[in-house]
Amino acid sequence: MEILETIDSIDRQLLDLLQTDASLSNQTLAEQVHVSPPTCLRRVRRLHELGLIEKQVALLQPDRLAQLQGHGLTAIVEITLDHQGAEHMDDFEALAIADAQVQQCWRVSPGPDFVLVVHASDMPSYHALSQRLFTQHANVRNVKAFFATHRAKFDTRVPLA
Repeated sequence: MEILETIDSIDRQLLDLLQTDASLSNQTLAEQVHVSPPTCLRRVRRLHELGLIEKQVALLQPDRLAQLQGHGLTAIVEITLDHQGAEHMDDFEALAIADAQVQQCWRVSPGPDFVLVVHASDMPSYHALSQRLFTQHANVRNVKAFFATHRAKFDTRVPLA
């Protein structure tokens, strides 16, 4: 809560603009939030230092990429562990996040213990992933996979007050 008390409306505007397009130049950002470029640069650096900006990445367009390398499969996978002790949860989480095909890993409650968003190039690739993460892992009790057929919305933005 301390961090939220240290940011003001200009910081929020900067965060919102950067969530929309992190490639905006410092000059453009400064103009849009009505501060000088040096002030803008200092503020953005401070937002990084506070840990509010985790990282800046390029988001790929899956449909265009599919034209070059095939569509692949996206699956939303529910995982229930046999034993839910902290060390068991940590062990499975470490295994999941170390796998490049796992795009997102969420601990959830109630219901399953984890929800994963997985991208695989094809069904044999997904099968290999399921062997690595679910079948060979002795503590996995139940796996329920949902294969995406259409992505209606994808947004990385976090709503700001």
